[in-house]
Formats: sequence, structure tokens, C-alpha cells
Amino acid sequence: MTLRQGERVLITVILPAFFLVFFASTNIVPAGMGKPVDFLLPGMLAVAIMSTGMVSLGIATAYDRYYGVLKRLGSSPLPRWGLIVAKLLAVLAVEVGQIVLLVLLAVLFFGWRPAGPLWSAAPIVLLGTAAFAGLGMLMAGALRATTTLAGANGLYILFLAIGGVILPTNHLPPVITWVANLLPAAALSDALRGALTTQGMHGWSVLLLVFWAVVILAAAVRTFKWE
Repeated sequence: MTLRQGERVLITVILPAFFLVFFASTNIVPAGMGKPVDFLLPGMLAVAIMSTGMVSLGIATAYDRYYGVLKRLGSSPLPRWGLIVAKLLAVLAVEVGQIVLLVLLAVLFFGWRPAGPLWSAAPIVLLGTAAFAGLGMLMAGALRATTTLAGANGLYILFLAIGGVILPTNHLPPVITWVANLLPAAALSDALRGALTTQGMHGWSVLLLVFWAVVILAAAVRTFKWE
């Protein structure tokens, strides 16, 4: 279903891959951060998770609700939590393809090598998926379709700008840095960077990501409406 819709392919596959190749080929990453690809690949993995879970899933689910698809599902024995779990699994299936593509691009074009085993990033990917797919479902289940469309795209742009995916958050103005470091995007990109580079895992980022995943998923299950 994702491959049949060009706009979903653009946001979930083409844009993260383009951002990785483009920014890794420039000098945008400040000196002292190591090779640009070492900083950018975890950030682009975070972008892929956001685009699939929050933007693509959120907007698609909102329009399913608008067109009455969810109302029909609601008349079945399927509980709200069951629908959300099913959506999470669908998002994970797409993310596997995204991760393989981004890692291959980093290896083939920029000679990237992980500092540790790739599986060490798996729990972070699961937490990030829970947080951002939950955010997409939260908007889709509580807001109108057009509002979800605007909100998901607006948050996507905000997280690109201050989520630590392209530039370190400490290069932002101090007040913005403080706010950015509390957001799930910065927590996800920092945790992935810790798992895939020599800088090591930051416990604060992981705990913050756990917090966002639990709170957002709980809110999505509690507030989700079938129609």
C-alpha cells in the first residue's frame, strides 16, 4: 500500500535517503564531530522513523477515519489497542526497508562502519517507533484529517530543524537547545548516535525516549476515536 502512493514513498524513502547523501557530501556538520556520515546516518534513521510513524501513518489513519474505514473496524471485535499494535507492526515492516537502504548508502558512498553491532540499535528503533507511531495515531484519532495533515507535516519540519538530526542541538540558541533536548526527536537521534558510534549510549536520551513512548502510546490508546 505504501508503494502504491507516491507521496508516501517520497516522505518515507526518498527524502531521508536524499538528506543523507546531500548533507554527508557537504561541510554542514561542524568540525570535531568526526566524519559527517557518522553524525548524519543516525539522524537520518531518526528522520525515517518520524516520517513513517508520525507523518505517513498519522495522515493515512486520519483519512481512514474521515472516510469511515475505522468506523467499520470499530464495529468488529477489534479493540483500540489492537488496531494501534497492528499499525505499529506495519510501520516496523516499512522501517526495515528504510534502514537497509540508508545503511547501504552510507557504506557504499561514504565508507561508513558501525562502531558496534547493529543490533544494539534495535531497542532504540523500537522505542522511537512506539513514540512517533503513537504520536501519529494520537493526532489521527483525536483531530480532523486536515488538522492531522497540517500538524504532522509541521512537527516533521520542526523536528528536522531542531531535533539534532542534521545539526547538533548545542549549536542552536541556548533557549532553543534546552527545549530541543526535551523533545522525542532529539532523544531518538542522540540515542541512535550513541548506539552506532564510539561516543556510547547516553542514559538520559534513552530514558527520555522511554518516557515519550509510554506517555504518547497511553494517550493514543485512551483518546483514539473510531469516527
